[in-house]
Amino acid sequence: MLFAGIDIGSLATKVCIVDEEGEIVTYLIKKTGAKIREIGEDAFQECLDNAGLKKKDVGYIVATGYGRNLALSGIADEKVTEITCHARGAKALFPSCHTVIDIGGQDSKVMSLDDKGKVIRFAMNDKCAAGTGRFLEVMSSALGIELEEMGKVAMKSKNPVNITSVCTVFAESEVISLLASGHETVDIVAGLHKAIARRVAGLVRQVGVVEEVVMTGGVAKNMGVVRALKEEIGAEIKVPDEPQIVGAFGAAIIAREKILNIPEGNPK
Repeated sequence: MLFAGIDIGSLATKVCIVDEEGEIVTYLIKKTGAKIREIGEDAFQECLDNAGLKKKDVGYIVATGYGRNLALSGIADEKVTEITCHARGAKALFPSCHTVIDIGGQDSKVMSLDDKGKVIRFAMNDKCAAGTGRFLEVMSSALGIELEEMGKVAMKSKNPVNITSVCTVFAESEVISLLASGHETVDIVAGLHKAIARRVAGLVRQVGVVEEVVMTGGVAKNMGVVRALKEEIGAEIKVPDEPQIVGAFGAAIIAREKILNIPEGNPK
């Protein structure tokens, strides 16, 4: 029997399917787009097709993410918050994890976990794009740099520029002014990464830093943000091989536990 988690985020929808041992069988990452009600089912079917699987092979499905209540009404067996799913996914991948930093497209979350992976405290930035993937997206456009290259560019800087604006709109204007003043692009990019790190570090301090720290979400693929955040919080940060699917993986783990009656906190 297989189990699935479907994470419908603001920018991307992720599907993860695990087996009875809790091992990942297949996964899919797809742009969410405007059709929230259809994307979950479409992504799930595409994931099945890619792996040569059928819907009947999947015994239980848990939906998560900001779009979980708008989609999957005819597919998902249960809906669970993304905070819980990211926590469970990170804990399953890194058993010593006690702090999870999740930076997604539209929000940032920091969670403190107990030994079983239960969330005991969390802080969230969901009212402003500062410190999120959207912030990086806007800045990459302003600088004319591919989003996927931003982290590599930041790593080349020796003298990061101090970005004072925390608002995405004002920060974009500040970046344009810095370019006009002759500042090196690599230093501006590094400064932007530090600005994100400062914003997220504020959330980390609200819940407290307890190692092992794991970072999830699409922004975790950006080495510049990871480095800047390490420096801000003064702790090492572990990043999964595919940090973007951790929420979907956690949802699949919850689905597996539900059917196999596995006690919470014993992912294997």
